[in-house]
Amino acid sequence: MRLSDFWNRMKLHFGDSYAESWARDYIIADLGGRTVNQALADGFAAKDVWRAVCGVSDVPARLR
Repeated sequence: MRLSDFWNRMKLHFGDSYAESWARDYIIADLGGRTVNQALADGFAAKDVWRAVCGVSDVPARLR
């Protein structure tokens, strides 16, 4: 998954402004206690981060 696709899905699910806030503030255990932004900065693959987001948020099947 490309990073641009990841952010597109985040914005479709959370909305344009909330996606950035959520990615900055929400800590996900499956990412080692990191936020989305921290995980991406630490080199996690966008696909793995997206899977973690899907695991903690009610992401519709069409976006998974």
